[in-house]
Amino acid sequence: MLVKRLDNMALRLIEISLPKVKLQAVEEIVSGRSEVLDIIMQPAVSSWKISIMGELKTRLSTDYILIRILVLAEASQSLLDLLEETFSDVDGFRINIFALEASFPPIISESANHKEKVSREELHNDLVEGAKTTKIYISMIILSSIVAAIGVLNDNVAVIIGAMVIAPLLTPNVSLSLATTLGDLPLFKSALKTLFLGIAIVIILSAAIGFLLHVDPSLQEISSRTHVGLMEIVLALASGAAGALSFTSYAPAVLIGVAVAVALMPPLVVFGLLLGAGNYSLAFGALSLFLANLISINLAGVATFLAQGIEPRTWWEAKKAKRATLLAIAGWLLLLAILIFIILLF
Repeated sequence: MLVKRLDNMALRLIEISLPKVKLQAVEEIVSGRSEVLDIIMQPAVSSWKISIMGELKTRLSTDYILIRILVLAEASQSLLDLLEETFSDVDGFRINIFALEASFPPIISESANHKEKVSREELHNDLVEGAKTTKIYISMIILSSIVAAIGVLNDNVAVIIGAMVIAPLLTPNVSLSLATTLGDLPLFKSALKTLFLGIAIVIILSAAIGFLLHVDPSLQEISSRTHVGLMEIVLALASGAAGALSFTSYAPAVLIGVAVAVALMPPLVVFGLLLGAGNYSLAFGALSLFLANLISINLAGVATFLAQGIEPRTWWEAKKAKRATLLAIAGWLLLLAILIFIILLF
C-alpha cells in the first residue's frame, strides 16, 4: 500500500488477531479508507484466550493471521467500531491498540491540522482501571489529606496546592462521568465505591486531626470554604469539563487534576477539621460546598463526554445509555437544586 508521509501526527497502531479465512473481509473493510496509512499482515505465532478463572492459556496455531494497521488517531474510532461489529463473534478475534510514539522514517503530512483524540476503547480501559480501589489510591488519599490539612491549619496556600498535585479524586470522578455517559453500570458501581471510600478516608482522617489539634475558623483558608457562591459553582463546572478533556485529548492530567482537587479536597478536609473540632454549623457550610462541587464536576464531565461524541458502539447500547444518562443528569440537577435551596434557606 502507498503510504502518505505525515509529520507530527497522532497515530494508532491497531493489531488484530483473526483466522486466515477472514483476511479478505479485513481487506474489504480497510480498502479505500483515507485514515488507514499502512497495513502489514503476517502469520500469527499463537492465539490466546483467558479462562473464566483468569488463567492465561496459550494455544499454538498456524490458522491465524496477525494484522497491523497504522491509522490516524482522530479517525480510529469508526474503524474500530466496524472491526468489532464484523468480527466480535469470530473465534480467536482480538484487537490491541497502541499509541505510536515514534516512527522512522518520519511520516510527513500535507496538513498539520489534526487533533489527537482517544478512542472509546482506550478511554474505557484507562478509566476502568482508574475506578478500582487500590493500595496506591488509598495511600494517595491519605497523603493528600494530611498535606492539605497541614496547609489549611497553617493558612499556607502553597502547601495546599502541593497536596492538590496528588489529585487522587480526579480519576474516580471522570470514571463516574463516563459510566453515566455510556450507561455502564459495573463501571458506575466501581467508580462510586472508590469515590465514596476516598471521601470517607478524608473525612475520618481530617476529623481526627481536627479533634487533636486546634482549629481556628477565622483562618482565610478555612473561612473561605464554609459557604457556596456562584464562583465556586463555575469553578467546579470548569474543573469537571477539564477533567473529562484530559482523558479524551491527552491534556496534562496533573495540572487538570489540580483544578479538580481544588474544588474537592480543600472543602472536604475543612469539613472534617471543623467536624472534629465540634464547629458543626461551619462544617455544614464546608460540606455544602463540597457536595455542590462534586455534583457540578460530574454534570460538566457528562456534558463534555457527550460533546466529544463519546457514546456506546451499538444502537441498542446507545438507547439504554441515553435513558441512563438522562436519568443521571436529572438526578444530579435535582440534587444541586435541593442543595442550593437548603443553602439559601439556612
